Amino acid sequence: MALPLFRVCLVVVTAIVNHPLLFPRENTTVPESEEEIMRKMRAHQEKLQLEQLRLEEEVARLAAEKEALEQAAEKDRQQHETHAAWDLWSTLCMILFLIIEVWRQDHQDAPPPDSLGSEEDELPALGGAPLRDLSLPSKAELGHFYDRCIRAATADAARTREFVEGFVDDLLGALRSLCGRDVDMEVEDFVGVDSMYEGWQADRPLRCHLFVPFTPPKPYRFHPELWCCSHPVPLDRQGYGQIKVGQVGHTLGCICSKTPLGEDMLCLLHGRSARAPPSCEMPDLLCAQEAPYLDTVQVMKWFQMALTRAWRPIAHKYEFDLAFGELASPGSLRIRFRSGKCVPFHLTPVVQCEDSDLYLVPPLCREPSGGGPASSTDWLLSFAVCERHFLRMMSKALPEGACHLSCLQVASFLLSKQRRLTGPSGLGRYHLKTTLLHLLLLRRAADWKAEQLDVRLHELLHFLEKSLLDKKLHHFFVGNRRVPEAMGLPEAVLRAEPLNLFRPFVLQRGLYQKTLDSFYEMLRNAPTLIREYSLHVPSDHAGLPPKTVAL
Repeated sequence: MALPLFRVCLVVVTAIVNHPLLFPRENTTVPESEEEIMRKMRAHQEKLQLEQLRLEEEVARLAAEKEALEQAAEKDRQQHETHAAWDLWSTLCMILFLIIEVWRQDHQDAPPPDSLGSEEDELPALGGAPLRDLSLPSKAELGHFYDRCIRAATADAARTREFVEGFVDDLLGALRSLCGRDVDMEVEDFVGVDSMYEGWQADRPLRCHLFVPFTPPKPYRFHPELWCCSHPVPLDRQGYGQIKVGQVGHTLGCICSKTPLGEDMLCLLHGRSARAPPSCEMPDLLCAQEAPYLDTVQVMKWFQMALTRAWRPIAHKYEFDLAFGELASPGSLRIRFRSGKCVPFHLTPVVQCEDSDLYLVPPLCREPSGGGPASSTDWLLSFAVCERHFLRMMSKALPEGACHLSCLQVASFLLSKQRRLTGPSGLGRYHLKTTLLHLLLLRRAADWKAEQLDVRLHELLHFLEKSLLDKKLHHFFVGNRRVPEAMGLPEAVLRAEPLNLFRPFVLQRGLYQKTLDSFYEMLRNAPTLIREYSLHVPSDHAGLPPKTVAL
């Protein structure tokens, strides 16, 4: 009983003590605590909002960077695809062009025999070309012009050749008697080349062109180095070669320092005796300085001095004077009689390539073509003897009285008259002869009968015009696999890349335009010129003689 009563009293006392009205508590800080809490909550909320904004900006920045990277990757991929497609098309086009070029070369090198010689064959048409409107005189007028103007002007060609050959033979004999076999160059027998020996000299003055091969004394030897037999060379050196001076059975070099020479003996490489001190009175070197290669300028100087020394002992035997002719061509000579008549001719020192009919000649003896060698040690490879042999071989297969040489004579005559009117251009007689050589292989033998002179002349001019417009005229022998094996050309020459004789026109626009204008003017003047010369042949075709230098 006491225990439950005690529990009731304890509950009552506890309720009274905890009643708020009887014992109020101090709660003045509650409001302040709530306000602080609210302030902190607002500050925290603002902080969260700022953090949210920062995160949103960061997300937006990352999204922009990702989009930019994707765009750059897409652009790179598109460019790569474009370049890949362009490279593919370029490769396909290059392969296509190579196939077309190979087919074209094969088609040109091996034309079907049934289509080469037909009278209906036509060269590729030239749309709007002025040559299509060219009207040459009739066969009768052309024949009359040839007989009256060309044949009459060259009637004494055989007698002129005989006279010049006899004199040159005597001159070279005197030169050999003055030269020492152990120290001087040895000259060999001359070789006749060019139009006077090929039968197509067309204009006066009649001019013989003679090659004079020379060799060094023992133990020296010439080693020709052609552009097609060595490493690849620049395009401007194609067709040239160099001549190295060496010793037989020894390495290339000089023995003047090892072998005692006489006081009056000279070394061809160094121009002085091993014992003699250097002197400015020594003769010019035949080789380039510090190189064992023959120098064309030095060789021409030596040849001129040698001819001058050879002429003096025999001058009393002849009733004429000998002088150097054109100063621009060191090999040009002129015989002048007391009556005033002149007989010009060319002597050119050359080096034979082994045992072939190829010769290396100084480039300054050739007709200008708008380009030249890069070095004085570059010698031009001449096929003049091969061309003479080929024309003789073709003449035996052509009908009697064939018109191929007559055609070349008429074209050469027109070109020479045009050059006197407008001056020299990039077109020369050698280009005319090259064109004829190509046509001789393209036409049957029966197409060169005498009565077809007008047709073949028109075709030659047509071929030449097309070559000028294309700026491409290939050398007849270099890289031409259709050349008969009987010519005996070196395999390296036949396998070489074709040599474009009109390459200077690609590099020199001014020369090309002048040549083209001169060629078309020649075509326009041709009918009138042929008719005028058929009626009246001037007594002097040569004009004023050039300046000469007496020997």
